[in-house]
Amino acid sequence: MPSVYPDVDAQTPAVLVLPWPVGPDEVTGLCAGVRALLEGGGGERAVVCDVGGLGPPGLAAVDLLARLELAARRAGGRIRLRGAGPPLHALLDLVGLRFQVEGQPEQGEPALGVEEAVVTGDPAV
Repeated sequence: MPSVYPDVDAQTPAVLVLPWPVGPDEVTGLCAGVRALLEGGGGERAVVCDVGGLGPPGLAAVDLLARLELAARRAGGRIRLRGAGPPLHALLDLVGLRFQVEGQPEQGEPALGVEEAVVTGDPAV
């Protein structure tokens, strides 16, 4: 029997393109959108948030991303950033927020193409 959705890949996360500027009323809708994407999703429990159009980073962007991450975690998932530039990374580091970023390995994971070497005879740590 042919699949009803032949082009749907359950491992590909949903993408949410964030508009700018975002008003206080829109934040609630975006959080609801993240929850809906996670609840309707299949394989990967992540929503990719394209932040390339957010403009210059400021506390409004930090607040938005923190609220989206909280909404995602409450729905059992996470958000992953796409298109985040160095100024946004620096600001997020400054306020102590850590986000998974597309194209970067997860914390604790080696970068692609990097192999860990084991020298025989080394004591276990």
